[in-house]
Amino acid sequence: MSTEPAAAKESEAEVETDAEVEAERDSEGEPEVETAAVEATGTAEAAETAGAAETVEDAAEGSVESPADGKAELSEAEAEIAAQRELRERIEQRKASKEGPIEAGAKLSGTAADLLAAVRAVESGEKPVASAFREPEPARRRPAPTPAQEPVRPRRPAVAEPAREAVEAVAAVLAEGGAPAALAAPTVTALGEGADERLRADPWQLLRVAGVRPEQADGFARALLGSACGPDDERRGRAITVWLLEQAALAGHTALDVPALTAALGQRAVPDPDGAIQGALAEGDALVFQDALEGAEVPVQRSDDAGARDGEAGEEGAEGEQERPVRVLIGLERYAMAEESLADGLARVINSLPKEGGPGPEAAEWEAAAAQASGSAAELIRAAAGHGLVLHSGGEAARAEPAALVTAASALGLRVCAAAHSADGRRRLAGATGLDEAAVTVAGLLSGEQGPGRDADGALALDLLVVLDAPQLDVESAAMLVESLPDGARLVLSGDPGVLWSAGPGRVFADLVAARCCPQIVSRTPDPGPLGELTSGIGIGELQQVEAPGKEVVLVPVRDAPEAIHRTVQLVADSVPRAIGVPAEQTQVITPGHGGAAGTRALNAALKERLNPGPGRFGGFDPGDRVAHVPAPGRTTLGRVVRADAEGLHLECDGAPVLVRKERVEQEVRHAWALTAHQATGLRWPAVVVVLPGDAAQSLTRPWVYTAFTRGERHLSVVQGVEQALPRAVAERPWKARTTRLRTLLSPQVPSATP
Repeated sequence: MSTEPAAAKESEAEVETDAEVEAERDSEGEPEVETAAVEATGTAEAAETAGAAETVEDAAEGSVESPADGKAELSEAEAEIAAQRELRERIEQRKASKEGPIEAGAKLSGTAADLLAAVRAVESGEKPVASAFREPEPARRRPAPTPAQEPVRPRRPAVAEPAREAVEAVAAVLAEGGAPAALAAPTVTALGEGADERLRADPWQLLRVAGVRPEQADGFARALLGSACGPDDERRGRAITVWLLEQAALAGHTALDVPALTAALGQRAVPDPDGAIQGALAEGDALVFQDALEGAEVPVQRSDDAGARDGEAGEEGAEGEQERPVRVLIGLERYAMAEESLADGLARVINSLPKEGGPGPEAAEWEAAAAQASGSAAELIRAAAGHGLVLHSGGEAARAEPAALVTAASALGLRVCAAAHSADGRRRLAGATGLDEAAVTVAGLLSGEQGPGRDADGALALDLLVVLDAPQLDVESAAMLVESLPDGARLVLSGDPGVLWSAGPGRVFADLVAARCCPQIVSRTPDPGPLGELTSGIGIGELQQVEAPGKEVVLVPVRDAPEAIHRTVQLVADSVPRAIGVPAEQTQVITPGHGGAAGTRALNAALKERLNPGPGRFGGFDPGDRVAHVPAPGRTTLGRVVRADAEGLHLECDGAPVLVRKERVEQEVRHAWALTAHQATGLRWPAVVVVLPGDAAQSLTRPWVYTAFTRGERHLSVVQGVEQALPRAVAERPWKARTTRLRTLLSPQVPSATP
């Protein structure tokens, strides 16, 4: 059973707001006024027309007086005539002022005037003006300037719908191959212009569409190509190579070792795996990397004579040193470039901190701020004062320490922003700091919808960025954040190292911790109570019994999946509200996967029947249903169904209205009484019910258990059917390995980094 989030298999969709559409229309309307002015003037010069545009607007508005003033209101035509009359008078005045001789250079100023004076000085034998030949000072990149009253926010582009003709052409090709017509629009989006021709020339290109598997693409190719189709087709080998790399990215890898990729190709009946890899590289579908093996020593190859004279210094019998052993990796360009950009950006952040005496607070001011804090919070403030990049580790209670840093830095006059993974985390962060405007989500900061905005160069107007839930950063999001920081800005990454890694590829926080390239502050603030004691033990690989006099932790053993579902519904609807005082709408169910006898689908169906029964007229949803909206992989927002109409499903997610088009409902919306641990990461509820059915035993790991068990604030119920598999998973399965390159890339740029 997979524990990967459903978001990892779903495509991204953006929703443009009505306000943004109106803003775009307004901005597009401005050039029309200027064009009208040009047509009206006819013979006016370029400089005059620029001012004429304003005159037309002013005259048109100023000539229409209110009836309340007792004056006649001009018609639109009269206003236009009056405006043109005033425009012509202004032009005639400018023409009259130009009549008569004009002294050369009389109206020049600035550099042009200096150059003219220098020429005349040379002609007369005088010393030229020095400033005329002085090179301008090169522009230096500085920290982001103080933001204007209205921050610069990038306009979200409209989602381009595939052209109807292109979709119909692809649908015709799909029909020939026996593929469903529903794949037409996603295929056009994935393959771009000429998708029908590309698909006919290479049927295995269908594998680029999310959700299509190799056996399905093989059947489609056989239907199109007939006897010309075979497993040794080089097109098939290339397509499956790319598909395997995409699947590896969904599992968290940014690249794959060649032996692992070769073995996977062999399992997919590719007769020449090496040839398939070389074909993908030749077509530019993948990239190859050679990274030095971590911890490997450089062997020395010497001749026999040199070996016999080991004791003789300066002997030149060695044939030379062999190159350091390397591992050969294959990766997709998208993730490879993101990881390299992230390494470059982190090196810049580490090395570009302003020196003592530069802009910003002095060391004494930082020390005074640290003196007002205590323990790990004071250590974090001191580390941030002297370093561009700082890592901070700790549980839920330790989030108060980066919050203290945000408060202290803001009091010192720095421009500060703190980003959490979810809207729930943002609310908790805002409450801890008291700085509502400084608290954002990572997605909101990157999109420009939240935060300080950007300067003209695209850099965030920040002096300090604190990112909580840092283990949830994948390489692409992390690269975008780091690239957006101005020179001299500080970056603090904070998170709980025990939780699951990001849904997207990479393990950014863990790689930086292992690289030891910057200060690392480990919090000494434990999570309180029985829940804190339980999860602290899980973090070090021990599942122990804890005293829970207030029923903070309850274990519910079950025999099979039907009993697990029955007891879960009973806990959510009856037991927890009655015994703990937490209503059903504030209790969250967490289970390892979507499928299976007690996965999210089965549990959500049972919980809906009990808590919000209805016919599910719109794709299985009714008003009042708890739902998870997944617009892009790794981005899950929780909400409720408001209504459904011809446009689609109307949701309220984190207090904001969201419209999901009816054709996207199946891919983007799930019921959310029950979630996976990946979907629940970064969120907290008063009460949590974790369901561990017997068929989930092999999928459990220590990070999964830790993440699920730490989602509850007051109460945790564990519906347990895996018996001894649970303590074994906590003790023996710490992590699922991911292949990444960040440490290797960072090592040569930051000398202190250890590969």
